[in-house]
Amino acid sequence: MPSPAVIAATDFTPRSAQVAGRAALIAKALGARLILAHALPEPAEPEPAEAMAAEGAQPPDGDPAPEKPGTLGRLARRLRLLPSVTSAPDALALLRAGARSTGPGTRVRLVYGPPGPALAQLAQEENARLLVLGLHRERRVLDLMRLTSMEHIVLEAAVPVLIAHRDHADNYRNVLGLTDFSPAAARALAMGGRIAPGAQFHAIHALQLPLGTRFSADDPAADAALTRAELLRDAFLGMADMPALAEPPEIVPGGVHEVLDFRQRELGAELVCIGTHSGRDPQQLGNYARDLMRAPPSDLLVAKPL
Repeated sequence: MPSPAVIAATDFTPRSAQVAGRAALIAKALGARLILAHALPEPAEPEPAEAMAAEGAQPPDGDPAPEKPGTLGRLARRLRLLPSVTSAPDALALLRAGARSTGPGTRVRLVYGPPGPALAQLAQEENARLLVLGLHRERRVLDLMRLTSMEHIVLEAAVPVLIAHRDHADNYRNVLGLTDFSPAAARALAMGGRIAPGAQFHAIHALQLPLGTRFSADDPAADAALTRAELLRDAFLGMADMPALAEPPEIVPGGVHEVLDFRQRELGAELVCIGTHSGRDPQQLGNYARDLMRAPPSDLLVAKPL
């Protein structure tokens, strides 16, 4: 089995401008290899460049000269005016330019097929610990009818996924876990502890009360909901590999979006960690996870239960 890796998946647009840089910082923190990857549609006939990409081959004579740092971001901005990248040679040239810009030792991989299964398979082959993606491309009508590519990747991949869009110049300083006290939420915070070892960690739980219930000590339903949440919190803190928290997870009555928005702004958290869902089906995303993935308030780390 190869040594651990971090995979930075780019679509060569401004939405992915921070992906390679953030993945490089994380790979250094984890002591892992860094792989810059792109998924192309399945070709009608295999292209010779595919084998080169799979082996991480060096560029042949005539490839672009080494690029200066920051080139991937400049290429992304330039590509806003160009059609989508659809050929293997073009994709490989851009991957290699990005790899040279990111730093020595960065490998490239070009994979074919739908991004979800293609990147999930790549993560398995490369013994990846984390997939790093850029922002979702909003398609208002299609997004209502089907899962986005990002959501397919999260559901297909066995490893946590980081959606990176903040400036990657600095390490994360404040990390906030939005938790339902589920194993998925615990896994997200545990991975957060590994990729941001110097950060301060906080956790918050949005206590949703039964319809018509007010949060009052005199309301039996509210008291029962709070007691249950406190018991779940105690069990949650005992889960494996949890990072040290600055304070016990807060239990705050209210909707998930409102509670998260207030606390994230208050802390200035650069990274939010969430689980995919609290139910039993690993092939389903919770509504709040899905909403946050489409419009993350900060960088967002999403994990499924093991």
